[in-house]
Amino acid sequence: MVFDPASLAYATADAPVDVRASTILPAVRENIELRTSDGLTLVGELALPADGDVRATLITLHPLPTHGGFMDSHVYKKASYRLPALAGIAVLRFNTRGTTSPRGTSDGAFEEGIGERADVEAAVQFAVDRGLPNRWLLGWSFGTELVLKYGALPPVADAVEGAVLLSPPLHRAVDADLDAWAAYGKPLTVLVPEFDDYLQPPAAAERFARVPQAKLVAVDGAKHLWVGEKYASRALDEIASTVLGGAVALPAQWHGPVGTLPA
Repeated sequence: MVFDPASLAYATADAPVDVRASTILPAVRENIELRTSDGLTLVGELALPADGDVRATLITLHPLPTHGGFMDSHVYKKASYRLPALAGIAVLRFNTRGTTSPRGTSDGAFEEGIGERADVEAAVQFAVDRGLPNRWLLGWSFGTELVLKYGALPPVADAVEGAVLLSPPLHRAVDADLDAWAAYGKPLTVLVPEFDDYLQPPAAAERFARVPQAKLVAVDGAKHLWVGEKYASRALDEIASTVLGGAVALPAQWHGPVGTLPA
């Protein structure tokens, strides 16, 4: 059965609650479908601030689907649970071609980051068509490869303000892609875990030196998958700070309605 975000139930506690890994804060959530230029239907979810005041929009690109990545990869799920309420940030998540999650399965099959260019373009166009403001790409692992390869190229380049990368492996994305971002000139924030499996901060600093506007943030103690509330929260703080244009420390407590998943 496809998960329906409308099935969430909300209740308000008598006292503030700690924001934990599974805490679901209020948002207007809807299941969405994206249509690609090559005729595929991709499934996803859009979470909007409940008060309708959208300060920024994240278009998320998930980790490698052949290694368990999908729209519900934990940092992205936490982003959709928290950022609309805590920071006024809309979060668009979707499964790239051939990827499955509780939301459902997107059409097509994994294409090694090549056919996925149409997936990136469809997601950005959806955000444009919805009138969502201050649009930013957010890539994690394989998703960073899609950002670097296609984010600085039209039509995506004309529709976003910049990008945030989590744990870029720089496998499929090569120096030519970094050079394209350098020429593009828009902001690029790069979050690199100290103990990343693929690209650690010293090597990342050397590779991203090709992109003068890139801001490299080395995160002590973190690993490629950002496991642990400490590291997921740090990632969300850095993401919010980038897209909102100033230092943000998201609240660790919430006093208001909290959602629960259906049994």
